[in-house]
Amino acid sequence: MQKVGIFRSIHVKFVLIYVLLILIAMQIIGLYFARELEHTLKTNFTTSIDDRMNLVEFSVREEMLKDKYRLVDDPTLESNLRSVLSGITSEGDIQEIRVINTQNLILATSVLDNQSMVGQRSMDDLVRRSITSESPYEVIELDENTRKRILVRATPIISEGEVIGALYLESNIEKVYTQMDEINQILAGGTAVSLTITIIIGIFIAQTMTRPISDMRRQAQAMSRGNFSRKVRVYGNDEMGQLAIAFNHLTNRLQESQATTEGERRKLASVLANMTDGVISTDRKGRVILINEAALLMLRMTEDTVLNRPISSILGVETEYAFEDLVQMKDSLTLDFSSNERPYILRANFSVTQKETGFVNGLIVVLHDNTEQEKIDMERREFVSNVSHELRTPLTTMRSYLEALAEGAWQDSEIAPSFLHVTQMETERMIRLVNDLMKLSRMDSGDYDLNKEWVDFNYFFSLIIDRFEFSKSQDVHFKRLLPSSESFVEIDTDKMTQVLDNIISNALKYSPDGGDIRFSMDVLDDQIIVKISDDGMGIPLENVKRIFDRFYRADRARSRAMGGTGLGLAIAREMIEAHGGEIWAESEEGNGTTIFFTLPFEPLEDGEWG
Repeated sequence: MQKVGIFRSIHVKFVLIYVLLILIAMQIIGLYFARELEHTLKTNFTTSIDDRMNLVEFSVREEMLKDKYRLVDDPTLESNLRSVLSGITSEGDIQEIRVINTQNLILATSVLDNQSMVGQRSMDDLVRRSITSESPYEVIELDENTRKRILVRATPIISEGEVIGALYLESNIEKVYTQMDEINQILAGGTAVSLTITIIIGIFIAQTMTRPISDMRRQAQAMSRGNFSRKVRVYGNDEMGQLAIAFNHLTNRLQESQATTEGERRKLASVLANMTDGVISTDRKGRVILINEAALLMLRMTEDTVLNRPISSILGVETEYAFEDLVQMKDSLTLDFSSNERPYILRANFSVTQKETGFVNGLIVVLHDNTEQEKIDMERREFVSNVSHELRTPLTTMRSYLEALAEGAWQDSEIAPSFLHVTQMETERMIRLVNDLMKLSRMDSGDYDLNKEWVDFNYFFSLIIDRFEFSKSQDVHFKRLLPSSESFVEIDTDKMTQVLDNIISNALKYSPDGGDIRFSMDVLDDQIIVKISDDGMGIPLENVKRIFDRFYRADRARSRAMGGTGLGLAIAREMIEAHGGEIWAESEEGNGTTIFFTLPFEPLEDGEWG
């Protein structure tokens, strides 16, 4: 089971959200309470100060009006003002009161230690602003000596609309903030206790809500691993209980759907795996998402190199066709992967997969190996062309000579026999061609039987060589490299004679005067290998494998002049393969050619032959 981080757990999140909501509510309440409390305490404090200041202002104004015409340094005025101020400062909140006239001279102060300031000019800016604007000003400052906050106020003294002086007040407002700090501490303690209780209650509430969710999470994880046997416990009939019932129903439906899908997937996988045709599927962007083993073999690629690559790149047509072109393609596409060594041609058919809305969902490509069919078609066309050519040449010659004879050449005793002789030769040539074609036709259809018998191939081979050596007209030397021991094989002597006749005839045709033809035979454990070599013109390396094709000639003009049909080696190959052997050639241009063929060989036990 996948572990969930402590801060990712819905249980912890629920408790945290619950606690944060309570904490935010309490903070809002606390801030509102602290602000209102501060405003109330300050208001009460300033109201108390205002009431006393009004009394002081009244008394000071009366004294200043009585002595309006006296000198400012009159000791009677100073003593009267000091007696008025001292009664006010004795209450404790007010630290000092000063009386200042309109010339900014200090007339009196309530603090005995500051009596030296009387008669001096006040430098306080708050006093000057109050006298000038005829308005009271106040500010809370930090006392440099006591490091406590004090309320500083400057109030103008007005008589009959005229400012006659000002009162300067310093009062201790620190106790207001002290009270606020004490109340805030009490509020913080209450908040901490409330949060503790809230967290405990929140944990229990969260458990009742998150336990079904945790069960469903574990069930979902088990379902992702293919386990549908678990069921979610239903804790009640509320919304969570109904969700658990629906989840269990969903589990059953998914189990049925997975079983159905798995069965279809196995069927599809079996079909794709056993198809001889290659199948490729793409997504809507043309990238390969599925390919079967047959397609990988045809493309000679691995699954890792194919998946998620564009289909046009896989098929090697990216320069000619884009994915949109392949989607629109109705006809099959021929893919030519041929090399110099062998042809290799595939045919690709395209089918578009679409949704019900018509949106293209992908492309299905079916690959078929068309190499053999193309090769058969090409060989059929080449065969018809070669037969037509081989028949047209003698027929054209015969028609020319017969027309000449019909026009009166038959009366010429010198020309007529020559014309008839050529016509006879061309007729025999066509007969040989037709006979060879009939042989090949019977071999292709399997309409022939091998009349096998056990013969000493060494002796059999020597007889055929003797026959050619006695009848040859060229100055060609035969060299035999045959073993002295007997080698019995089971063969059809007539058909094997045709094989050797065709091979030796070709060797004689292409051997120059004074050249050699070498015959050899090697006996192995399970086969014999026969080799016939000449010193002829040889065959180019790229054409060596083609000499066993029908109508192939190394030197067409020379072969046709000597009556060859181009089918001898093709017939030899069919006969050797019918005997269970193989035939091949090795040649180098200008250095002759060697024909090899093998035949099955079983060594005879002692006493098996009498």
